[in-house]
Amino acid sequence: MSKTTNKFSPEVRQRAVRLVLDHEHEHCSRWAAVLSIAAKIGCTAQTLNEWVKKAEVDAGKRAGVPTDMAARLKALERENRELRQANEILRKASAYFAQAELDRRFKP
Repeated sequence: MSKTTNKFSPEVRQRAVRLVLDHEHEHCSRWAAVLSIAAKIGCTAQTLNEWVKKAEVDAGKRAGVPTDMAARLKALERENRELRQANEILRKASAYFAQAELDRRFKP
C-alpha cells in the first residue's frame, strides 16, 4: 500500500498539468509556470512538476516507464512474490509429510 495519500483527484491532476503545459510560454521557465499553478491549486511545486514529468512520459515525450506499464510490472512482481511463497510452503509441507510417512513405515 502506498505511504502517500492521493489528496488530488485524477481530474485535478490532469487539469493542473494541462495548465502548466498551456501557460508555460507565458513564464520565463517551466519551473516558474509550475510555481504559479501549484500555488493556485494548493499543492507543492515538486508534486506538480512530478505530475508534468509523468504526463510527458505517458505521452511518449520523455523517456521513462509509462504509468500503465509500471502498474503492470508492480502487479507481476507481487504475483511472483506470492507464488514463490506458496511454492516454499508446499515444499516444506511435502518434506514434512514425506518424513512422517517414512517414520510411520519403519516403526515396529
